Amino acid sequence: MNASQAQLLRWVLVETSHPGNVGSAARALKTMGFSDLHLIAPKIAEVAQTPEAIALASGAVDVLESSQETSSLESAVQGCTLVLGLTSRDREFGPPALNWQDARPLVKAAIAGNQQVALLFGPERTGLDNHHLSLCTHRVWLDANPVYPSLNLAQAIMVCAFTLRESLAEDLELAPLGSTEPVDYADPAAVAAMLEHWREGLEAIGYLDPANPKKLMPRLQALFARTRLHKEEIDLLRGIAKQMLLKK
Repeated sequence: MNASQAQLLRWVLVETSHPGNVGSAARALKTMGFSDLHLIAPKIAEVAQTPEAIALASGAVDVLESSQETSSLESAVQGCTLVLGLTSRDREFGPPALNWQDARPLVKAAIAGNQQVALLFGPERTGLDNHHLSLCTHRVWLDANPVYPSLNLAQAIMVCAFTLRESLAEDLELAPLGSTEPVDYADPAAVAAMLEHWREGLEAIGYLDPANPKKLMPRLQALFARTRLHKEEIDLLRGIAKQMLLKK
């Protein structure tokens, strides 16, 4: 694995509670050769500067210092064509589900195409919620003891970082036959914005009752997540939504 490959991996911690977990995560990432750490709405502001985080980083203070803290998950995944939400909880709706072993080739292929990848890890107590997963292309779980599948946040990051380092140390797979350049996938933030546009359009034509929406939007969200939309397809779907709004 080289430095340019590592920079295409974005490690996103969502609403982390404990400064020690942030420091331990930084240590795990640096040990495996990664550094792009994003902290989304941590429970303690400027958590990377706390004494506990610095102590647990144990020499990886540079990863803490270069980390980016923001309140917006949308901004953290912007530009990422592959966004993996790590969670062991099953969901009725949401993005397609994969185990980590099957997700790794997707990461490898995206990086081979010089595409940005994000890995999301949720709050320690509750994990990623449905809104977080709505910004993911896939929901991913780590194979573990089914009786007790719980992993500490830093442990989960270390497992992912170690196995990705192994994968990226191997020769990157060739693009599929017939493919001359990487697919220009839309990032999840663009898909979410398109879905909001569709919600407004469906309300405008009377297909969606805002007082009784049932499960229409989650079903549409799951449908579009399975297709992995291209950027040009987002433009097409927004054009349809625009026409629906003109009928209002």
